[in-house]
Amino acid sequence: MKKANRGFTMIELIVVIVILGILAATALPKFIDLRGNAVEASLEGIAGNLGSAMTVNYAGCSAVDNDAVNHADKCRKVANCTDGAVLLQGVAANPFTQGGTVFTITSKALATNGSTDLCTVTAANGTATGSATFAGISAGN
Repeated sequence: MKKANRGFTMIELIVVIVILGILAATALPKFIDLRGNAVEASLEGIAGNLGSAMTVNYAGCSAVDNDAVNHADKCRKVANCTDGAVLLQGVAANPFTQGGTVFTITSKALATNGSTDLCTVTAANGTATGSATFAGISAGN
């Protein structure tokens, strides 16, 4: 019996390694770009949550005659865009961090009770950054 030619299997192994290298080189840029997409998606989610939280808070304040002092469990005073962080986090932290991404709400005064204005939130995670707007609504004042 003849022994298998070991040189032939080494060439096959080198070909497989080269093919894997080419596949990795073409797929790598797609994986590198995912951080920017992830920051953008989380930013849109946070902006949506801030807008919803402010709207629900305003509804709660309206139900208790805008008395943020005596009904803190149903109505929180919101007079600035940054007060939205309290509605999401429970504490007045601006900037705040979620999942390694730092979110900063731009300070902007909201006028009388029930008035709305566009608020801005920015996000940063490494070199990936972005900003989004949400509708802020004042309440309890």
